Amino acid sequence: MLGPREPGFWAHVSECAEFQGGKPDPLDRWSERVISRLAKELGGAAHFPFGAPPKPFTTWAMRTHRAWSSPVVLLVHDTAGLMVSYRGAVLIPELLDLPATGPRPCETCEDMPCLTACPVSALTAQGYDLDRCHSFLDAGAGADCMGGGCAVRRACPAGAGYARVAAQSAYHMERFHPCR
Repeated sequence: MLGPREPGFWAHVSECAEFQGGKPDPLDRWSERVISRLAKELGGAAHFPFGAPPKPFTTWAMRTHRAWSSPVVLLVHDTAGLMVSYRGAVLIPELLDLPATGPRPCETCEDMPCLTACPVSALTAQGYDLDRCHSFLDAGAGADCMGGGCAVRRACPAGAGYARVAAQSAYHMERFHPCR
């Protein structure tokens, strides 16, 4: 499982050739180029969370014991918090010993701010009200989420030191909600 390493990922990737020239899906194209090359070097196969057929990235992530289901059902990572994302995976022919990790971050989170951070209660333990979220993002009040990333994701204490820049979050929000 391969995801951004912060700080520095967005500054690096947004300067790469895929982001020049205005072609669609620059981050996906960058991911395909870099991860496919790595897979070839390792004698493995590259897989991506985009394209068809869909791959079970959530299941794969939880098998690493570095990502778990959060109280708002999104994946939570031990260091990236709710800002966890995966650009791809490399299936290699041998088993690797994974480093030990601590407990699921939510087990030691006293306040669970993820449960109350959404300004319109669109993302809760009961599920995700996608229409409510998109309606909020269409309104002027949604500008903070559009420019800085989902308020629920930002509220997670586990990701407080992850250093994801607002421009990266804005890019992902625009991909999630392109019709403003």
